[in-house]
Amino acid sequence: MKKLSYHVLAALALVSTQALAAAPMPRLVQQDGHYALLVDGKPFTMLGVQAHNSSNYPNALPKVWAAVKDAHANTLEIPVAWEQIEPVEGRFDFGYVDTLVAEARRNGVRLVLLWFGTWKNTGPAYTPEWVKFDDKRFPRMLGRDGKASYCLSPLGEQTLAADRKAFVALMRHLKQIDEAQRTVIMVQVENEVGTYGTVRDFAPRGEAAFRQPVPAAVLARKKPPVPGAASGTWSEVYGPYADEYFHAWAVANYIEEIAKAGRAVYDLPTFVNNALRDPLEPLAPWKGNFASGGPTYDVIDIYKAAAPHIDIAGPDLYAPQSDSVAATLDKFQRPDNALFVPEMGNAAAYARYVYRILGRGAIGVAPFGIDYADYSNYPLGAKRTDQTMVEPFGTIYAAFAPLAQQWGRWALEGRTAGIAEGDDRKPQSLVLKDWGVSASFREWQFGAMGKDAKEEDYPPGTAAPNGGAAFAQIGADEFIVIGQHVRLHFWPAGANEGKRSMFARVEEGQFDPQGRWIMERNWNGDQVDHGVNLPARPTILKIRLRAY
Repeated sequence: MKKLSYHVLAALALVSTQALAAAPMPRLVQQDGHYALLVDGKPFTMLGVQAHNSSNYPNALPKVWAAVKDAHANTLEIPVAWEQIEPVEGRFDFGYVDTLVAEARRNGVRLVLLWFGTWKNTGPAYTPEWVKFDDKRFPRMLGRDGKASYCLSPLGEQTLAADRKAFVALMRHLKQIDEAQRTVIMVQVENEVGTYGTVRDFAPRGEAAFRQPVPAAVLARKKPPVPGAASGTWSEVYGPYADEYFHAWAVANYIEEIAKAGRAVYDLPTFVNNALRDPLEPLAPWKGNFASGGPTYDVIDIYKAAAPHIDIAGPDLYAPQSDSVAATLDKFQRPDNALFVPEMGNAAAYARYVYRILGRGAIGVAPFGIDYADYSNYPLGAKRTDQTMVEPFGTIYAAFAPLAQQWGRWALEGRTAGIAEGDDRKPQSLVLKDWGVSASFREWQFGAMGKDAKEEDYPPGTAAPNGGAAFAQIGADEFIVIGQHVRLHFWPAGANEGKRSMFARVEEGQFDPQGRWIMERNWNGDQVDHGVNLPARPTILKIRLRAY
């Protein structure tokens, strides 16, 4: 490890835990199927951004921090690459990690580290050269036709041992430099694992493992989509799904060994992310249409069985269509799997989904590529890489930021809900405890749109869907609402059904850094006669209703 500069040493404040009491370890907690990430012992909502893949170097960080600031983010997700920390086998260099942690503290930002090891977007591009080019020691998968895949085999014992050794070294170093301050709050183990081009490893090692009985832990969790044997080999139990399910088990088991070893040294929460299969297609065996072996929605049970040291399987959202986003969130938010969106497109069309995601009680969300490097991943993201890219997310994050802790608590208690404008622009509704709320879009703040309205008649800034709202029911008849470009109508439901109702108070305001409500004005008269109309600027309201 290279020597640290005086400034980095000072910033890291490398003192022993005997001299400085450590903050509580970050951890994931669950209450009645709802989740929260505890940071410093308190719920923490990750208003995150993820840097580009190649921004993980000290000299690239200034462009990252500038975008983080403009986004009003409280968390940065950023890679730590295996090739970066162990360019020569057995010799570790954590200079970048030290700089990153020190600068995150200076910027008041928490970190989620992304371990780019054996897999990054299913491939070995971020492994060291001594791994990349030694197929004998670190074998590739073989396809059904006997040809070598680009992908390293999850059954390679030496590959696993080397990856695990490097990851443990990273976790040990994090403990040394960050145990007191907990700047790093979570770690992603590998990146978008799985394989394109072949459903599993057909090398002799793969064939031998495939013929073994399905592990009992998998049988207990994963029922076959089609009737099969209660136990036996993968083919006997899972029939046409056997190849994919076996590969998911092999990859998850590999990841488990790495996560378990790392957490034995420093027990940070861990997660895996996922390049999705289409959530709207009927479930069917793999046909080359997604990365086999990754934690797709249909194999989350296998990951839970094989990798208990992984807390969350999170979806990467790069299909902006509203029906696809809604279906994906439905499939990944489960009683045994906290909702967390570690990657999302950075085009403006994705910003509205922050309301739906956080409203659903997610522990966090992070648009990808939020830094000012001269690189755009269009068409997956925005064309431009300047403040116009960041602003749609930054304005929403700025509204949420002062109550990120309180929002996390409300989510844990199951008090939150959210909506995002659909591509069909149609009204939506949801029911909270004893109150319903309907949302409509492309409305002026006064009056109603006529049935024969032309495009030029609609409010400016609404040509594309961008409305949304998140709700927290903080009392029986009281709500915090954060939203934009949406008209809301509340109506009695549940115990209030059949009663009349009206607003008792509709306050516009903001929360100060201590989470205290500061009222700006009370809406009445014209401002509520046609519903609660949230403008283009994300706005916070404290609404109290009465049923009588």
